[in-house]
Order: sequence, then structure tokens, then C-alpha cells
Amino acid sequence: MPITRHDHHLADGRELFYFDDADTQLSAERAIDTRVLEPRPETAVMRQDVLTGEWISIAAARQNRAFLPPAHLDPLAPSTPANPSEVPSNYDVAVFENKSPSFGPALGAVDLHGVGFERSHPSVGRCEVVCFDPASEGSFGSLSASRARTVIEAWAQRTEALSAMDGVEQVFPFENRGEAIGVTLHHPHGQIYAYPYVTPRTQRLLASAAVVPNLFEGILERELASERVVLRGEHWTAFVPFAARWPIEVHMLPHRHVPDFAALDDAEKDELSRLYLQLLRGIDALYDTPTPYIAAWHQAPVTIGRDAVRLMLQLTSPRRAENKLKYLAGSEAAMGAWIGDVTPEATAAFVREGIARA
Repeated sequence: MPITRHDHHLADGRELFYFDDADTQLSAERAIDTRVLEPRPETAVMRQDVLTGEWISIAAARQNRAFLPPAHLDPLAPSTPANPSEVPSNYDVAVFENKSPSFGPALGAVDLHGVGFERSHPSVGRCEVVCFDPASEGSFGSLSASRARTVIEAWAQRTEALSAMDGVEQVFPFENRGEAIGVTLHHPHGQIYAYPYVTPRTQRLLASAAVVPNLFEGILERELASERVVLRGEHWTAFVPFAARWPIEVHMLPHRHVPDFAALDDAEKDELSRLYLQLLRGIDALYDTPTPYIAAWHQAPVTIGRDAVRLMLQLTSPRRAENKLKYLAGSEAAMGAWIGDVTPEATAAFVREGIARA
């Protein structure tokens, strides 16, 4: 059976999408959100930093979002009379518009070119929450193979839909895992940001691609010939990059050029669901306690660089020892000049050991 989607709305008008596993045990029927909710907050405002040209979204409504609530008040768990949550029914995977977004809910193209003093624009775009599982504890790595495949399908479908929205220039799925990273909910979930501009990191990547022919093909060719590979399949390879910044840093690339999740075929999605679980479980097996990380899925911008930028996972963790974290101090935080704590080759050997134990 295929993975299926059911489209609904929350009480304040936000969109909600249920994605059912291919082997789901759930009925297609879903409850209506009967909560009485306050109106959605106004769209935030972006201000430009004249020193760098970068845009900063000032989203004050986020100050009021839930912060590490107890499990019985989990806002991402299926709703109960005692816990009227964001998701009215039981689910396999659920995606909905963020209640306190950094971008949106307004949409529309804005002219962000140029640099000047005190420039501001509405923070148009979209922010969505992706609930990986109805359980209140866990992460992507704790999912079943079937559930992992459902999340990947949700990423693909939402990337396609968000990319078609007016004014969206780049779509970014990611997972923040662990209090050391700054998560405010323990529930296994990620987010998808749809930006009204091409992000600074991707702008720098595009600049490199303009001077280095076949950038991603070259990266993959060199990493495959190195001792930094940690996992390899028919369609994907995971490796510690040549110039890793973080104590734990693993990238994963598809062997074929695809700009985003929406461009993957079923074979690539199927293998990714298996290899990604192997990788995350291996990262968790490095120490006796779960490893905090950011799993960032870089995708090509919507309208430019489609042939230059390849879909890529960049998984990073500040954990430099069992009870030590790397903090971004003066050189990294102030100047963007990174200093590595361990060689990438040693990190790759360490990650391979974790994958073997897992």
C-alpha cells in the first residue's frame, strides 16, 4: 500500500497534513480541531544588517512558545480531553503550520536586493512542524523503517508544495535534537522553513560552485576515495567532510544530482530511510547517552542554482567528549574562523565504530 496523505485545518485556519505509513493501522477518519484559539500572530518583520547585507527576522511571538513541558502536556502528542494539543487525532506522521512562525503566515514576493540603512520587510514565507511519531520521547533515529520512509515522503511532498508558494526562495527541512542544541520540546519532530530569500550559507555555496566546476561530483569522488566514508549504499554515501568544523560532523550525498527531496525517486527514498537510520543510531551509540545534533537538509534554491546545488545532509554535533561540548567562542562566533578539535579522519573512524555497535 502507498503512503497516503489527509489534508485538514486547525481551529485557527492553519493547515494540517496527516501522512499515513504504508503499513498503517490507523483509520482514514480524523477528528476536527474543536479548540477555541486566539487569532494567529501578525507576520514578523525582517530587518537588514547593513554590515553584512543579511536579513534578520524579528519574531517576538516566539517568546511565548512552549518550553520543555511535561509529557502529559505535550503539544505535539495526539489530542486528549486532558491535553488539547496541536494534532486532533492519532497519527503516524503529522505536519502543520507553526503556531509561532519565524516566517509567515503572509506570503508574497519582496524585493530584498541591495544593502542600505534601516531597511525592513515583512517576514513572508512559511514555517511547518513535522511530527515524526505520536510518542512523546525519541528522535528520527528511534523510528521504525516504515515510519522513517513516511517522514521522507512528507519532506518530499512538502518541499514541492512550499517551493510553489508565492515568494518562497528556499526550503529547508531540519531536526534539532537535544537540550544542548536548544530544543524546547522532547517530542520527536523536525521543522521545515520556507524562506523569502536564498540563505547566506547557500549564497556562499553558489559562489563556490561558480568557480569550482562540477562541485558536488568532485566532492563525492574525493570522499569516496578517502578514509572518511562512514556509510555507502547504491544511491547514497555518508562521510566526514575533508574540512569538518564540528567535533562530530557527517555529510550525506545522493550519487545522482538531485536538487531537493521532491526530485528523489522511490529507490533513493527507500535506501535513504535505511541508511539514515543506521547513521543516526550509530551517532547515538558513540556514548552511553543520546548525542545532541542538528540534522540540516540543504536543498537547492527554488529558482536559481538548480543544476549547481545538490540535496545534502549536514549533521553536526557540538559533543567533543562524553561530558564536554564545543562552544562557539571568540574566533568562531565573532569572526567565523573555525578551529577543529579533532581530525576528520579520526572522527570518521569513531563514527564507523558507533555504527558497528548500533
